[in-house]
Amino acid sequence: MTRTRIQSGPASFAGAGPADMRPNEGARRLRPQIREEILDAVERQLETIGYAGMTIEEVARHAGIGKGTVYLHFASKGDLALSSIDRLIERLLGQLESIATRAEPAAERLHRMLVTRVLYRFDHVRQDHQSLDQMLAVLRTSLLSRREEWFEREAMLLARGIAEGRPEPAEESSRRDARSLVTATNSLLPYSLSKAELGRRSRLEERVGALVDILLRGLDPQLSTNRGIST
Repeated sequence: MTRTRIQSGPASFAGAGPADMRPNEGARRLRPQIREEILDAVERQLETIGYAGMTIEEVARHAGIGKGTVYLHFASKGDLALSSIDRLIERLLGQLESIATRAEPAAERLHRMLVTRVLYRFDHVRQDHQSLDQMLAVLRTSLLSRREEWFEREAMLLARGIAEGRPEPAEESSRRDARSLVTATNSLLPYSLSKAELGRRSRLEERVGALVDILLRGLDPQLSTNRGIST
């Protein structure tokens, strides 16, 4: 009589065999650490081969894990790309929060925050311009929805600075003005720049600095940083 041998252990993912799963590969690493390493690999892939060429298999290989482990943390290739951008924005928001709490005049903090929101993105994604175009083509709805959330969170930080710089803070008007500042400076974010503009950081820094000076002066004379613009 032939007995059927029953294999014990965790069920494998569809499309991922035992070799892909490597169940013991993360035994000495925490799940958050593995997630960060996966996103590090995603960033490298987006920069070198772009979103269209990126695969789950290649991400797993560069992270030193099995494909099944990637699926434990992310649902799809699109989820990987969006999560990578989410992480970038979370780090940007951390920098903006740090600037917002400095012991500086409100106008100085606002100026730094607005310049930083542009240059930080430039420094981190200018090599991924083609990837951004590819992601917009495939993930447009999800990406644009997320982008609105990111902009709103940035606006809330800016609104605090605007309110602090006014003798009689008004929450609603500060939020409205903050959203306007975000909209105006969005014109200098990477996806709005040409390839030639993406190669000239010093020129972009000059442009965003001048734009922010004008915006703050127009918003409220009391918020002007007086950076060489005559009245």
